[in-house]
Amino acid sequence: MKISIRVGVLALSSMLFSCNDNAFLGENPETFYTIENIFTTSSQVEQVVTSCYAHVRLIYCPHENWDLDWYAYRLGNGTDMYDVATIRLGNRFNDYSILNSQTKGFFCTYSAFYQLINIANTAIAAADLENIVWASESEKARIVAEARFFRAFAYRNLGELFGGVPIVTDLTTEPRYDYTRSTRLETYQFAIDELEACLNDLPETTAEAGKLVRAAALHNLCQLYIDKGVVLSEDGGDVTSAYNKAVEYADAVINSGLYSLMTERFGTRSTEDPQFYYASSDAEQTEAHLYERAGYKIEGNVFWDLFQVGNQDYQLGNKEAIWVAQIDYEVYKKEGAQGTIYSGYYCPVFRDQGGEYATGSMEDVGGLGTCAVQPTFYTRDLIYEDKWNTDLRNSDAVFRRTILGNVPGTDYYGKRLPWSLLYREDASGKKNDVATTQLYPVSCKVGPDKYVGIEDGENRSHLFRDDYLIRLPETILLRAEAKFRLGNKQSAADDINLLRDRAKCEYRVTAADIDLDLILDERARELVYEESRWNTLLRMGGTVAIDRIKKYSYWDYPRTTLNKTFNLWPIPQTVIDTNKDVKLEQNPGW
Repeated sequence: MKISIRVGVLALSSMLFSCNDNAFLGENPETFYTIENIFTTSSQVEQVVTSCYAHVRLIYCPHENWDLDWYAYRLGNGTDMYDVATIRLGNRFNDYSILNSQTKGFFCTYSAFYQLINIANTAIAAADLENIVWASESEKARIVAEARFFRAFAYRNLGELFGGVPIVTDLTTEPRYDYTRSTRLETYQFAIDELEACLNDLPETTAEAGKLVRAAALHNLCQLYIDKGVVLSEDGGDVTSAYNKAVEYADAVINSGLYSLMTERFGTRSTEDPQFYYASSDAEQTEAHLYERAGYKIEGNVFWDLFQVGNQDYQLGNKEAIWVAQIDYEVYKKEGAQGTIYSGYYCPVFRDQGGEYATGSMEDVGGLGTCAVQPTFYTRDLIYEDKWNTDLRNSDAVFRRTILGNVPGTDYYGKRLPWSLLYREDASGKKNDVATTQLYPVSCKVGPDKYVGIEDGENRSHLFRDDYLIRLPETILLRAEAKFRLGNKQSAADDINLLRDRAKCEYRVTAADIDLDLILDERARELVYEESRWNTLLRMGGTVAIDRIKKYSYWDYPRTTLNKTFNLWPIPQTVIDTNKDVKLEQNPGW
C-alpha cells in the first residue's frame, strides 16, 4: 500500500487542504507513521521534495481535475485580462455582490499553498534526523535548499494574495487553534530570509530539466523586494534600499551570462511555419484545405518557437528558461501523469458560436475549447491598438486573428471571417455577448497547430508540453518595475525595449511612457496565459487592482458592485472559524 506521511499538518488548515473530495495529494492510509519512524534513507527525503515539485505543477499547470472555483486564481478570472463567457457566468469572479470570505476560490488557493508549506516542512525536518545518511553535506544542503525555496515561494504567494498569514516552520503533532497572523511585511521578510539563506546551496545550472537553480531564487527575491518596497511605501517607510535590492537580484540573473532572450529561430520546428487547415473534421485536413493554399500564409517566428513542444527547457538550448514544469507525454501514457488542459480551459467555442461559417474542434478553431475564461478586449485588442500593433506577439503565428470559414458551401468557405460577423454585430455596432465571449483570437500558447497524442486517441484539449514557471522576460519586467519605482524611468524603458526589440515592435517606449499601467500592459503582451495576474495586480498596492478591474472587465459586475478598496483577498472564513483560541482578523473590506 502507499505510505502517507501524516505529521506536521498545520492544524489551522488541516481541514482546508482540499477544494473537494479529490484533495491535492490526498490519501487515506490504514496505517499512520511518524516523522521518526518513516524516514530511513536520504532518497526518501528527496522524494518528499519531489512532491513539492509535483504540488507546484498541480497548482500552476491546468489539468482536468481542477475545480471550476480554482480558475479564479490560476487562470486570472476576474482580473483586467480575463473574464468569463456567458456559459460560465455561474463561476464569475468579478461580481462583488456574491464574492466574500466564504467564496470557494479563496479557500482553494489558501489551502493549496499551505499544503506546499506542509510538504516542505516535512522534508526540512526529516533531513535533520540522525539516522539519515547523506552521500555528502553538499547533497543534504541542496535538498534542504530546495525545500526552503518551496516554503518561501508559498509564503510569497500567500503574502501577495492574502497579506500577513501564520508563519509555520515546525511540524505540529497535536492540533492547535491558536495561530496568529504575521503582517504582510513580516510574511515577505520571512520569504526573503529563507531564500537568502539557501541561495548559495542551489546550483547555478543543472543537467536535469525542471530542477531548481539559483536564478529561480534570485528572481523570487527580486519580486519579494519589490513587494516589500510597496508595503514600506504605503507605511511611509524608506523604500530605496528595497527597490535597489530588487534591481541587484535581477541583475544577478540578467547579467550572469547564463541567460539571454532568444532572438533567432530555434528548436524543434525552427524551419517550419504554423500549418492550419480550414477543416471541421480530420478528414478535411488535406493539402487542398491549407490556409496557405487559400492565400493566407502564416509565418513562424522566434516567439512562436518558444511555445513549440520540446523547446522549453534550458538544457535543450532555450536560454530564457529559468524554471520549467515538466509535462511528458510518454510518462503520461505509462503512468497517467499530468497533461495540461490549456486548450480546454482557455480556447474559444466555435462549434457552438461560429454560426454557419466555422465549427468543429480542429486546430483551426482552437481545438476542443470550453471557454472557462475568455480574454477581455483589453487583452485581445486594446494593448495592440495603433502604434502598439506591430509586434511578433500580435502576429498570426502567436495570436491568430485569421479564422477561415470551414463549412463547405457557405459564402466564407476558405475565406477570412470578419470579426464583426463572428461577434454578430448589429447595425449600431453592438456585439452579441454570447458570441463575443466565446469567440476570440487563438494564442499559440494554448491553441497549437499540432496536438500530441491524436493518433493515440487524445483529443484537442490537452497540451503535452513543458510549462514555463519562470521565463527571463518576467525577470526583466520586474527589474523595469523596480527601476520605475526608484524613479529611473529611462533605464526602465531600456529594459522594456529589450523585450520589444526581440518582438520586432515598431514602437519603442520612452521614459515619458513609463508608468505602472505601461508596465502592466507590457506584462500582458509578453506573459498572457503565463503569469498569475491576481498576484501581479494585488501586489501593486493602492487602487491599481480595482481600478484596472473596473476599467477593463468585459461585464459590468465590478463597475456596479465593486464599491470597496482592496488589494488583498479575504482570509477564508473557515480558517478564521477553525482557529478558535485566537482571533484572526479579516482583511479590510471583507
